[in-house]
Amino acid sequence: MTATAFNPYLTGNFAPVHPELSVEDLPVLGTLPPELNGSFVRNGPNPQFPPLGRYHWFDGDGMLHAVQIQNGKASYRNRFIRTMGFNAEQQAGRAMWGGLLEPTPADNPYGPSKNVANTALIWHNDRLLALWEGGIPHEVTVADLETIGPYTFNDRWTSAFTAHPKVDSVTGEMICFGYSLFQPPYVHYGVVSSEGKLLHTTSIDLPIGVMMHDFAITEDYTIFMDLPLEFQPELMQQGLPPLGFRRDRPSRFGILPRYGDNSSIRWFETPSCYIFHTLNAYESGDEVILLACRTGATDVLGGSSDANVHGEDLPIEETSPFLYQWRFNLRTGEIHQTRLSEYSGEFPRINEQYMGRYNRYGYIAKSAAGEMPCFDGFLKYDLEAGTAEVHEFGSGRYGGEGVFVGRSGATAEDDGWLLTYVYDQNTGASELIVVDAQDFTADPVVRVMLPQRVPYGFHGIWIP
Repeated sequence: MTATAFNPYLTGNFAPVHPELSVEDLPVLGTLPPELNGSFVRNGPNPQFPPLGRYHWFDGDGMLHAVQIQNGKASYRNRFIRTMGFNAEQQAGRAMWGGLLEPTPADNPYGPSKNVANTALIWHNDRLLALWEGGIPHEVTVADLETIGPYTFNDRWTSAFTAHPKVDSVTGEMICFGYSLFQPPYVHYGVVSSEGKLLHTTSIDLPIGVMMHDFAITEDYTIFMDLPLEFQPELMQQGLPPLGFRRDRPSRFGILPRYGDNSSIRWFETPSCYIFHTLNAYESGDEVILLACRTGATDVLGGSSDANVHGEDLPIEETSPFLYQWRFNLRTGEIHQTRLSEYSGEFPRINEQYMGRYNRYGYIAKSAAGEMPCFDGFLKYDLEAGTAEVHEFGSGRYGGEGVFVGRSGATAEDDGWLLTYVYDQNTGASELIVVDAQDFTADPVVRVMLPQRVPYGFHGIWIP
Protein backbone atom coordinates (compact mmCIF):
# COMPACT_ATOMS: atom_id res chain seq x y z
CA MET A 1 0.00 0.00 0.00
CA THR A 2 1.42 3.37 -1.03
CA ALA A 3 1.47 6.34 1.34
CA THR A 4 -1.23 8.92 0.67
CA ALA A 5 -1.06 11.08 3.82
CA PHE A 6 0.90 14.33 3.66
CA ASN A 7 4.56 13.79 4.44
CA PRO A 8 6.88 16.82 4.69
CA TYR A 9 9.85 14.66 3.61
CA LEU A 10 8.20 14.05 0.23
CA THR A 11 7.46 17.72 -0.55
CA GLY A 12 9.39 20.89 -1.32
CA ASN A 13 13.11 20.37 -1.59
CA PHE A 14 12.93 17.15 0.41
CA ALA A 15 11.03 15.58 -2.50
CA PRO A 16 13.03 13.27 -4.78
CA VAL A 17 14.23 14.01 -8.29
CA HIS A 18 14.25 11.27 -10.91
CA PRO A 19 16.25 12.33 -13.98
CA GLU A 20 19.89 11.19 -13.98
CA LEU A 21 21.77 13.94 -15.82
CA SER A 22 25.25 14.59 -17.16
CA VAL A 23 25.72 18.28 -18.03
CA GLU A 24 28.94 20.06 -19.04
CA ASP A 25 29.91 23.74 -18.85
CA LEU A 26 27.63 24.86 -16.05
CA PRO A 27 26.92 28.58 -15.64
CA VAL A 28 29.36 30.05 -13.10
CA LEU A 29 28.79 33.31 -11.21
CA GLY A 30 32.23 34.50 -10.17
CA THR A 31 35.56 32.83 -10.84
CA LEU A 32 36.39 29.31 -9.73
CA PRO A 33 39.69 29.33 -7.79
CA PRO A 34 42.40 27.83 -10.04
CA GLU A 35 43.53 25.54 -7.18
CA LEU A 36 40.05 24.00 -6.93
CA ASN A 37 40.35 20.91 -9.12
CA GLY A 38 38.37 17.82 -8.20
CA SER A 39 34.87 16.54 -7.50
CA PHE A 40 32.38 17.59 -4.83
CA VAL A 41 30.06 14.61 -4.26
CA ARG A 42 27.14 14.53 -1.85
CA ASN A 43 24.97 11.59 -0.81
CA GLY A 44 21.34 11.69 0.24
CA PRO A 45 17.94 9.94 0.23
CA ASN A 46 15.92 9.90 -2.97
CA PRO A 47 13.17 7.23 -3.20
CA GLN A 48 12.76 5.99 -6.74
CA PHE A 49 9.12 4.92 -6.11
CA PRO A 50 6.33 6.20 -3.84
CA PRO A 51 7.13 4.61 -0.48
CA LEU A 52 5.07 2.07 1.39
CA GLY A 53 3.09 3.59 4.25
CA ARG A 54 4.93 5.93 6.61
CA TYR A 55 8.13 7.37 5.12
CA HIS A 56 11.08 8.69 7.10
CA TRP A 57 13.76 10.95 5.59
CA PHE A 58 16.40 8.32 6.36
CA ASP A 59 14.66 5.68 4.18
CA GLY A 60 15.17 6.92 0.62
CA ASP A 61 17.38 5.27 -1.99
CA GLY A 62 20.87 6.73 -2.13
CA MET A 63 21.53 9.29 -4.87
CA LEU A 64 24.87 10.98 -5.51
CA HIS A 65 25.07 14.54 -6.84
CA ALA A 66 28.51 15.56 -8.09
CA VAL A 67 30.04 18.75 -9.44
CA GLN A 68 33.39 18.20 -11.10
CA ILE A 69 35.63 21.28 -11.30
CA GLN A 70 38.58 21.39 -13.65
CA ASN A 71 40.47 24.25 -15.27
CA GLY A 72 37.89 26.81 -14.19
CA LYS A 73 34.92 24.89 -15.59
CA ALA A 74 32.26 22.83 -13.86
CA SER A 75 30.08 19.88 -14.84
CA TYR A 76 27.23 18.08 -13.04
CA ARG A 77 26.25 14.45 -12.77
CA ASN A 78 23.76 12.61 -10.53
CA ARG A 79 23.19 8.88 -10.22
CA PHE A 80 21.25 6.48 -8.04
CA ILE A 81 23.36 4.00 -6.09
CA ARG A 82 22.27 0.68 -7.53
CA THR A 83 22.09 -1.57 -4.50
CA MET A 84 20.45 -4.99 -4.55
CA GLY A 85 17.29 -3.45 -3.12
CA PHE A 86 17.24 -0.64 -5.67
CA ASN A 87 17.58 -3.12 -8.54
CA ALA A 88 14.89 -5.43 -7.14
CA GLU A 89 12.41 -2.57 -6.81
CA GLN A 90 13.30 -1.22 -10.24
CA GLN A 91 12.57 -4.63 -11.74
CA ALA A 92 9.29 -4.87 -9.80
CA GLY A 93 8.33 -1.30 -10.70
CA ARG A 94 7.30 -0.45 -7.14
CA ALA A 95 8.52 -0.05 -3.57
CA MET A 96 8.98 -3.39 -1.77
CA TRP A 97 10.53 -2.39 1.57
CA GLY A 98 9.28 -0.34 4.48
CA GLY A 99 11.68 1.71 6.59
CA LEU A 100 12.21 3.16 10.04
CA LEU A 101 8.51 3.84 10.56
CA GLU A 102 6.89 1.22 8.32
CA PRO A 103 7.48 -2.55 8.59
CA THR A 104 8.50 -4.36 5.43
CA PRO A 105 5.75 -6.73 4.21
CA ALA A 106 6.34 -10.25 5.49
CA ASP A 107 6.16 -11.71 1.97
CA ASN A 108 9.20 -9.77 0.72
CA PRO A 109 11.51 -12.56 -0.52
CA TYR A 110 14.64 -10.45 0.01
CA GLY A 111 14.29 -9.93 3.77
CA PRO A 112 13.11 -7.12 6.06
CA SER A 113 15.86 -4.53 5.50
CA LYS A 114 17.13 -2.69 2.40
CA ASN A 115 20.65 -1.27 2.26
CA VAL A 116 19.95 2.15 0.77
CA ALA A 117 23.60 3.38 0.80
CA ASN A 118 22.24 6.92 1.23
CA THR A 119 24.13 8.55 4.09
CA ALA A 120 27.78 9.41 3.52
CA LEU A 121 30.91 8.79 1.49
CA ILE A 122 34.54 7.93 2.22
CA TRP A 123 37.56 8.16 -0.08
CA HIS A 124 40.28 5.73 0.97
CA ASN A 125 42.92 3.71 -0.90
CA ASP A 126 41.69 5.27 -4.17
CA ARG A 127 38.19 3.88 -3.62
CA LEU A 128 34.97 5.82 -3.25
CA LEU A 129 32.57 4.04 -0.90
CA ALA A 130 28.90 4.97 -0.35
CA LEU A 131 27.85 4.24 3.22
CA TRP A 132 24.74 3.36 5.22
CA GLU A 133 25.16 2.19 8.80
CA GLY A 134 22.71 -0.71 8.55
CA GLY A 135 24.76 -2.59 5.96
CA ILE A 136 28.04 -2.91 4.09
CA PRO A 137 29.58 -0.20 1.86
CA HIS A 138 29.05 0.07 -1.90
CA GLU A 139 31.94 1.02 -4.17
CA VAL A 140 31.23 3.70 -6.76
CA THR A 141 33.35 5.03 -9.62
CA VAL A 142 34.46 8.66 -9.28
CA ALA A 143 34.25 9.77 -12.89
CA ASP A 144 30.72 8.61 -13.73
CA LEU A 145 29.25 7.61 -10.33
CA GLU A 146 28.46 4.09 -11.54
CA THR A 147 27.89 1.47 -8.83
CA ILE A 148 30.54 -1.26 -8.82
CA GLY A 149 28.90 -3.20 -6.00
CA PRO A 150 29.23 -4.18 -2.32
CA TYR A 151 32.69 -3.81 -0.80
CA THR A 152 33.71 -6.13 2.05
CA PHE A 153 37.52 -5.77 2.34
CA ASN A 154 38.21 -9.12 0.65
CA ASP A 155 35.24 -10.70 2.47
CA ARG A 156 36.81 -10.00 5.86
CA TRP A 157 34.19 -7.47 7.01
CA THR A 158 30.87 -9.24 7.59
CA SER A 159 28.89 -6.89 9.88
CA ALA A 160 27.21 -3.54 9.24
CA PHE A 161 29.61 -0.65 8.59
CA THR A 162 29.39 2.87 10.01
CA ALA A 163 28.44 5.82 7.85
CA HIS A 164 31.28 7.76 9.52
CA PRO A 165 34.64 5.99 9.36
CA LYS A 166 37.63 8.20 10.17
CA VAL A 167 40.84 8.45 8.13
CA ASP A 168 44.00 9.36 10.04
CA SER A 169 45.72 11.82 7.72
CA VAL A 170 49.14 11.01 9.23
CA THR A 171 49.08 7.19 9.07
CA GLY A 172 46.48 6.83 6.31
CA GLU A 173 44.63 4.27 8.42
CA MET A 174 40.84 4.11 8.26
CA ILE A 175 39.19 3.40 11.61
CA CYS A 176 35.70 1.94 11.43
CA PHE A 177 32.97 0.08 13.30
CA GLY A 178 29.56 -1.44 12.79
CA TYR A 179 26.71 -1.90 15.24
CA SER A 180 23.81 -4.27 15.68
CA LEU A 181 20.54 -3.40 17.41
CA PHE A 182 19.31 -6.93 17.84
CA GLN A 183 22.00 -9.32 19.03
CA PRO A 184 25.45 -9.24 20.67
CA PRO A 185 28.19 -8.49 20.06
CA TYR A 186 26.55 -5.11 19.53
CA VAL A 187 29.68 -3.41 18.14
CA HIS A 188 32.36 -4.64 15.72
CA TYR A 189 35.50 -2.50 15.47
CA GLY A 190 38.25 -2.42 12.87
CA VAL A 191 41.39 -0.67 11.62
CA VAL A 192 42.16 -0.66 7.88
CA SER A 193 45.66 0.11 6.58
CA SER A 194 46.36 2.89 4.10
CA GLU A 195 46.57 0.16 1.45
CA GLY A 196 43.06 -1.05 2.25
CA LYS A 197 43.97 -4.16 4.27
CA LEU A 198 41.89 -4.93 7.35
CA LEU A 199 44.60 -5.03 10.05
CA HIS A 200 42.65 -5.34 13.29
CA THR A 201 39.15 -6.39 14.31
CA THR A 202 37.53 -6.93 17.69
CA SER A 203 34.09 -6.78 19.29
CA ILE A 204 32.93 -4.35 21.97
CA ASP A 205 30.42 -5.37 24.64
CA LEU A 206 27.39 -3.17 25.33
CA PRO A 207 24.47 -3.92 27.68
CA ILE A 208 21.91 -3.45 24.88
CA GLY A 209 21.77 -2.50 21.22
CA VAL A 210 21.82 1.27 20.63
CA MET A 211 21.89 3.54 17.59
CA MET A 212 25.58 4.49 17.41
CA HIS A 213 25.66 6.81 14.43
CA ASP A 214 29.15 8.29 14.87
CA PHE A 215 32.33 8.00 16.91
CA ALA A 216 35.69 9.79 17.11
CA ILE A 217 39.41 9.12 17.02
CA THR A 218 42.55 10.70 18.42
CA GLU A 219 46.17 9.94 17.58
CA ASP A 220 46.13 6.95 19.96
CA TYR A 221 42.50 6.29 20.92
CA THR A 222 39.05 5.50 19.58
CA ILE A 223 35.97 6.94 21.34
CA PHE A 224 32.70 5.01 21.28
CA MET A 225 29.38 6.51 22.42
CA ASP A 226 26.91 4.23 24.19
CA LEU A 227 23.97 6.65 24.23
CA PRO A 228 20.42 5.76 25.36
CA LEU A 229 18.68 5.61 21.97
CA GLU A 230 17.98 1.94 22.54
CA PHE A 231 16.39 -0.99 20.77
CA GLN A 232 13.14 -1.65 22.67
CA PRO A 233 11.26 -4.74 21.43
CA GLU A 234 8.20 -3.78 23.47
CA LEU A 235 7.75 -0.76 21.19
CA MET A 236 7.77 -3.04 18.12
CA GLN A 237 5.05 -5.16 19.72
CA GLN A 238 2.90 -2.02 19.99
CA GLY A 239 3.44 -1.20 16.31
CA LEU A 240 5.84 1.64 17.13
CA PRO A 241 9.38 2.23 15.82
CA PRO A 242 11.78 0.02 17.79
CA LEU A 243 14.16 2.78 18.89
CA GLY A 244 13.30 4.67 22.06
CA PHE A 245 15.30 7.34 23.88
CA ARG A 246 15.62 6.76 27.64
CA ARG A 247 16.22 10.02 29.46
CA ASP A 248 16.59 8.10 32.73
CA ARG A 249 19.76 6.31 31.59
CA PRO A 250 23.24 7.92 31.61
CA SER A 251 25.30 8.26 28.47
CA ARG A 252 28.58 6.36 28.33
CA PHE A 253 31.76 7.22 26.44
CA GLY A 254 34.25 4.40 25.92
CA ILE A 255 37.90 5.23 25.24
CA LEU A 256 39.88 2.42 23.60
CA PRO A 257 43.52 2.29 22.44
CA ARG A 258 43.44 2.16 18.64
CA TYR A 259 44.63 -1.44 18.54
CA GLY A 260 42.93 -2.44 21.82
CA ASP A 261 40.08 -4.84 22.52
CA ASN A 262 37.10 -5.03 24.85
CA SER A 263 39.33 -5.65 27.87
CA SER A 264 41.19 -2.36 27.36
CA ILE A 265 38.23 0.00 26.90
CA ARG A 266 37.52 2.53 29.67
CA TRP A 267 34.01 3.87 30.15
CA PHE A 268 33.00 7.34 31.39
CA GLU A 269 29.42 8.27 32.37
CA THR A 270 27.68 11.61 31.81
CA PRO A 271 24.05 12.76 32.05
CA SER A 272 21.73 11.41 29.38
CA CYS A 273 22.22 12.95 25.91
CA TYR A 274 22.40 12.09 22.24
CA ILE A 275 25.05 12.85 19.63
CA PHE A 276 24.55 12.30 15.94
CA HIS A 277 27.88 13.76 14.80
CA THR A 278 31.28 14.45 16.27
CA LEU A 279 33.44 17.36 15.14
CA ASN A 280 36.80 15.95 16.25
CA ALA A 281 38.78 14.62 19.21
CA TYR A 282 42.39 14.94 20.33
CA GLU A 283 44.72 14.35 23.27
CA SER A 284 46.13 16.94 25.67
CA GLY A 285 48.28 15.63 28.52
CA ASP A 286 46.22 13.17 30.56
CA GLU A 287 43.01 14.22 28.83
CA VAL A 288 41.10 13.06 25.78
CA ILE A 289 39.03 15.96 24.44
CA LEU A 290 35.89 15.37 22.39
CA LEU A 291 33.98 17.97 20.35
CA ALA A 292 30.49 17.12 19.12
CA CYS A 293 26.96 18.41 18.51
CA ARG A 294 24.90 17.36 21.54
CA THR A 295 21.16 17.23 22.21
CA GLY A 296 19.55 16.59 25.59
CA ALA A 297 17.30 13.97 23.97
CA THR A 298 16.21 12.97 20.50
CA ASP A 299 12.92 12.35 18.70
CA VAL A 300 14.57 11.19 15.50
CA LEU A 301 11.61 8.92 14.75
CA GLY A 302 9.10 11.71 15.00
CA GLY A 303 8.62 11.69 18.75
CA SER A 304 6.54 8.50 18.95
CA SER A 305 9.04 6.44 20.90
CA ASP A 306 9.77 9.25 23.37
CA ALA A 307 6.09 9.98 23.86
CA ASN A 308 5.52 6.28 24.41
CA VAL A 309 8.24 5.96 27.03
CA HIS A 310 7.63 9.23 28.87
CA GLY A 311 4.04 10.11 28.04
CA GLU A 312 5.04 13.48 26.54
CA ASP A 313 6.52 15.10 23.48
CA LEU A 314 10.04 16.49 23.61
CA PRO A 315 10.46 20.29 23.47
CA ILE A 316 12.38 21.59 20.44
CA GLU A 317 14.98 23.23 22.68
CA GLU A 318 15.83 19.87 24.23
CA THR A 319 16.23 18.20 20.84
CA SER A 320 18.19 21.06 19.23
CA PRO A 321 21.91 20.31 18.79
CA PHE A 322 24.62 22.59 20.19
CA LEU A 323 28.40 22.27 20.05
CA TYR A 324 29.85 20.82 23.27
CA GLN A 325 33.28 19.87 24.58
CA TRP A 326 34.03 16.92 26.86
CA ARG A 327 37.33 16.48 28.69
CA PHE A 328 37.98 12.91 29.88
CA ASN A 329 40.93 12.63 32.29
CA LEU A 330 42.45 9.19 31.85
CA ARG A 331 44.49 9.53 35.06
CA THR A 332 41.86 10.78 37.52
CA GLY A 333 38.64 9.64 35.82
CA GLU A 334 37.20 13.17 35.94
CA ILE A 335 34.84 14.45 33.23
CA HIS A 336 34.18 18.07 32.35
CA GLN A 337 31.36 18.91 29.90
CA THR A 338 30.97 22.43 28.47
CA ARG A 339 28.55 23.94 25.96
CA LEU A 340 30.53 26.05 23.47
CA SER A 341 27.89 27.66 21.27
CA GLU A 342 24.83 29.86 21.40
CA TYR A 343 23.80 28.74 17.90
CA SER A 344 22.05 25.48 17.13
CA GLY A 345 23.61 23.54 14.28
CA GLU A 346 24.54 20.14 12.91
CA PHE A 347 26.73 18.39 10.31
CA PRO A 348 30.04 19.45 11.91
CA ARG A 349 33.18 19.33 9.74
CA ILE A 350 36.85 20.26 10.06
CA ASN A 351 39.89 20.52 7.86
CA GLU A 352 40.38 16.74 7.61
CA GLN A 353 44.16 17.11 7.80
CA TYR A 354 43.55 17.70 11.54
CA MET A 355 41.46 14.58 12.15
CA GLY A 356 42.34 13.18 15.57
CA ARG A 357 44.73 16.06 16.32
CA TYR A 358 44.23 19.48 17.89
CA ASN A 359 42.09 21.70 15.67
CA ARG A 360 41.38 25.38 16.14
CA TYR A 361 38.46 25.71 13.72
CA GLY A 362 35.18 23.87 13.25
CA TYR A 363 32.43 24.39 10.67
CA ILE A 364 28.76 23.61 11.32
CA ALA A 365 25.55 24.00 9.33
CA LYS A 366 23.43 26.60 11.16
CA SER A 367 19.91 25.43 12.03
CA ALA A 368 17.04 27.46 10.62
CA ALA A 369 13.96 28.25 12.71
CA GLY A 370 11.19 25.67 12.50
CA GLU A 371 10.72 21.97 13.01
CA MET A 372 12.21 20.70 9.73
CA PRO A 373 15.95 19.98 9.55
CA CYS A 374 16.84 22.96 7.36
CA PHE A 375 20.01 25.07 7.51
CA ASP A 376 20.20 28.75 6.61
CA GLY A 377 23.95 29.34 6.90
CA PHE A 378 27.35 28.19 8.11
CA LEU A 379 28.97 28.66 11.50
CA LYS A 380 32.74 28.94 11.87
CA TYR A 381 33.97 28.32 15.40
CA ASP A 382 37.35 29.57 16.56
CA LEU A 383 37.77 27.15 19.45
CA GLU A 384 40.91 28.92 20.65
CA ALA A 385 39.33 32.37 20.84
CA GLY A 386 35.89 31.10 21.83
CA THR A 387 34.16 33.03 19.05
CA ALA A 388 31.84 32.19 16.17
CA GLU A 389 31.28 33.78 12.76
CA VAL A 390 28.12 33.34 10.69
CA HIS A 391 27.79 33.04 6.93
CA GLU A 392 24.16 33.54 5.89
CA PHE A 393 22.85 31.85 2.73
CA GLY A 394 20.24 34.59 2.23
CA SER A 395 16.49 34.92 2.48
CA GLY A 396 14.65 31.77 1.42
CA ARG A 397 17.92 29.93 0.74
CA TYR A 398 18.82 26.72 2.54
CA GLY A 399 21.84 24.45 2.33
CA GLY A 400 23.53 21.63 4.17
CA GLU A 401 26.83 20.34 5.43
CA GLY A 402 29.86 22.45 4.54
CA VAL A 403 32.75 20.36 3.25
CA PHE A 404 36.13 22.00 3.85
CA VAL A 405 38.59 21.96 0.95
CA GLY A 406 42.09 23.12 1.84
CA ARG A 407 44.10 25.21 -0.54
CA SER A 408 47.04 23.28 -2.00
CA GLY A 409 50.20 24.08 -0.04
CA ALA A 410 48.30 25.95 2.69
CA THR A 411 49.99 26.38 6.07
CA ALA A 412 47.03 27.92 7.92
CA GLU A 413 44.32 25.52 9.14
CA ASP A 414 41.50 27.65 7.71
CA ASP A 415 43.13 28.45 4.35
CA GLY A 416 40.54 26.97 2.00
CA TRP A 417 36.86 26.91 1.16
CA LEU A 418 33.55 25.48 2.34
CA LEU A 419 31.38 23.87 -0.34
CA THR A 420 27.69 22.96 -0.17
CA TYR A 421 24.56 22.79 -2.29
CA VAL A 422 22.03 25.57 -1.67
CA TYR A 423 18.38 25.51 -2.71
CA ASP A 424 16.67 28.83 -3.38
CA GLN A 425 12.96 28.74 -2.53
CA ASN A 426 12.48 31.99 -4.42
CA THR A 427 13.50 30.49 -7.76
CA GLY A 428 13.19 26.72 -7.20
CA ALA A 429 16.79 26.32 -8.36
CA SER A 430 19.87 24.77 -6.76
CA GLU A 431 23.51 25.79 -6.90
CA LEU A 432 26.91 24.89 -5.53
CA ILE A 433 28.41 27.68 -3.45
CA VAL A 434 32.09 28.13 -2.56
CA VAL A 435 32.76 30.19 0.58
CA ASP A 436 36.23 31.48 1.50
CA ALA A 437 36.85 30.13 5.01
CA GLN A 438 39.15 33.08 5.82
CA ASP A 439 36.61 35.68 4.60
CA PHE A 440 33.71 33.88 6.14
CA THR A 441 30.97 36.47 6.35
CA ALA A 442 31.44 37.66 2.76
CA ASP A 443 29.36 36.50 -0.18
CA PRO A 444 30.43 33.22 -1.81
CA VAL A 445 33.48 33.62 -4.04
CA VAL A 446 31.64 31.63 -6.70
CA ARG A 447 28.22 30.12 -7.37
CA VAL A 448 27.80 27.24 -9.81
CA MET A 449 24.25 27.04 -11.15
CA LEU A 450 22.93 23.48 -11.41
CA PRO A 451 20.71 22.06 -14.18
CA GLN A 452 18.14 20.61 -11.78
CA ARG A 453 17.00 20.87 -8.18
CA VAL A 454 19.23 19.01 -5.68
CA PRO A 455 17.11 17.73 -2.76
CA TYR A 456 18.35 18.22 0.79
CA GLY A 457 20.67 15.40 1.73
CA PHE A 458 23.25 14.25 4.20
CA HIS A 459 27.04 14.09 3.84
CA GLY A 460 29.49 15.08 1.13
CA ILE A 461 33.14 14.68 0.24
CA TRP A 462 35.79 16.42 -1.85
CA ILE A 463 37.93 14.20 -4.05
CA PRO A 464 40.97 16.07 -5.39
